[in-house]
Amino acid sequence: MPFIKYIVASVFLFNSNLLLAKDYPASLFNIYSDGITLNTRSIQFAIDYIHQQGGGRLVFDVGRFLTGSIHLKSGVTLQLQEGAVLLGTLNPFDYDRKNFTALIFANDQENIAITGKGVIDGQGRLVARNVASIVHKGLIKDAFRNDRPEAEIRPMLIYFRSSKNILIKGITLRNAASWVQTYDQCKNVQLDSINVDSKAFWNNDGIDIVDSDSVAVINSYIDASDDGICLKSHDAAQMCRNVFIKNCTIRSSANGIKFGTASYGGFRNIHISKIKVFDTYRSAIALEAVDGGFIEEVQADSIEVYNTGNAFFLRIGQRVSGKKSRLENVKFSNMYVEIPATKPDSGYEYEGPIEDMPRNISPASIAGLPDAFISNINLKNIEIKYPGGGNPFFAKISTDELDKVPEKPESYPEFSKFGELPAWGLYIRHAKGITVTKLRLSCQKKDYRTAIVLDDVHQSQFISTDIKAPGNKKGFHKNKCTGVVIK
Repeated sequence: MPFIKYIVASVFLFNSNLLLAKDYPASLFNIYSDGITLNTRSIQFAIDYIHQQGGGRLVFDVGRFLTGSIHLKSGVTLQLQEGAVLLGTLNPFDYDRKNFTALIFANDQENIAITGKGVIDGQGRLVARNVASIVHKGLIKDAFRNDRPEAEIRPMLIYFRSSKNILIKGITLRNAASWVQTYDQCKNVQLDSINVDSKAFWNNDGIDIVDSDSVAVINSYIDASDDGICLKSHDAAQMCRNVFIKNCTIRSSANGIKFGTASYGGFRNIHISKIKVFDTYRSAIALEAVDGGFIEEVQADSIEVYNTGNAFFLRIGQRVSGKKSRLENVKFSNMYVEIPATKPDSGYEYEGPIEDMPRNISPASIAGLPDAFISNINLKNIEIKYPGGGNPFFAKISTDELDKVPEKPESYPEFSKFGELPAWGLYIRHAKGITVTKLRLSCQKKDYRTAIVLDDVHQSQFISTDIKAPGNKKGFHKNKCTGVVIK
C-alpha cells in the first residue's frame, strides 16, 4: 500500500521539523489559565506571531484556557500538555462561522498540528442550549429541524479545510456541540492516539473525513453519540481516497464506521483493519452510496464486534434525481460479530432512536436497486452470532412475499429502513458477483425466518457456509436469481 508509506514519510518529516521548532509558552502572550478569562484574541495573536516567525509550538501548560474561535496558521502547533484544557466559551457569538462553526479553524494552511496529552472541551451541551435560545429569540435564523438547531450553527471542535500536512496526536477531544472534528478536502492527515469522548448533543460524529486524500486514523479510541468514524463526500467533483484506519476502538449510538450519508463524489482505496466495535446502536460498518457518487476498492480485515445492532450494511440509493450511484469491489475478511437481543446503546447519553418498528432483529444486508446493482463483493471468514427469537406474531414477511420489501431509494439509508426482512442472518438484493467463503451464522433461539435470502442476485457463489439454528432447517432461499452456486 504505497499511499500508507507516503503518509508515514510525510508525517515523519513533519515530526522531525516539530522537534526543531521553537516553543512559546502561552503565558508569554497574556493567555490566562483560570477558566474565566476569555483568551480568544490573545491566543490568535500568539498563533499569528509564531506563524510570522516561521513556525513553532504554542505550549499550554496545566490549567483551563477559555476561548472562542481561533484560526491555526501554517507552521504552528498547539501543544497541550497533560493537565491543560482548551475550553470552548458558552457564548455562541464568540464563534466564527465559515460554512460551518468551530472552535479551531484552519483554511488553506500547511504543516499544522495539535499534540500533547491535554484536552479540548467544547462544553457542547450548554453551548447547544444557548444556540437554541438565541434561535428562539429570533437573533439568528435557523430551520430548527427536529426541535434543535442545525449542526452547521453549532460549533465543532476542529474544522480544517483545504489544508495539508496535518498531525493530531495524543489529545482528548470532548463534548462538541456538533461534529467533533472535520477534515474537509485536506491532504496528508494523521490522527494518532487520540481519545474522542463526545456524547454531549446530537450529531456528535467522532471523526469526519470529507473529500480528503491520504489520511491515517490509527491507535485511537472513539466514544460518540453519532457515527464513530465517518467518511463523507460533499462535492461531486471530489472524493475520499487513500484512507487508512487501523487499531481503533469505537463505541457509537449510530454506526461504528460509515461511508456517507453524503456521497456526492466518491470513496476509493480505503483500508480498515484491527478494529473493535462495541455497544454500538446501528452497524459496525456501513457503506452507503446514495447521492450519485461511488464506493470502490474498500478492504476491511480483522474486525471484532460486540453488542452491536448490525454487522454490516451495504446500500445503493438514489436521493439525487437522475444520478445513479455505484458500489463495487469491496472485501470484508476475518470478522467476528455478536448481535444482542436488546438495545446495544441503552444507558448511554443521546441513545439512538427506536424506529422502523415493528421488526425483529435485522440481518446483515447488501441492498442495491433494480437498475443499480451492488457488484464484486467478497466476504471471507466471517462469523455472526444472532440472538434469534424472530417472532412472526410481532412482525412477519415470508419468502413468498419478497416483493413486499420496499425499495426506498430516496430514504435516509439505515439497515432498519426496510422494516421486517425475511432473513435472520444475511439478506442480499439486487447484486451480482458476490463471493462468500467460510461464512458462519448462528442464532441462540428459534427464528421463523430463513438464514440467508437472495433476491435478484446473479453470478455469485457461497463456499463452505455453516448455519446453526435450533429447530430451523431453512438455510438458503433464492428468488429471481441466476448463476448462484452454493457449495
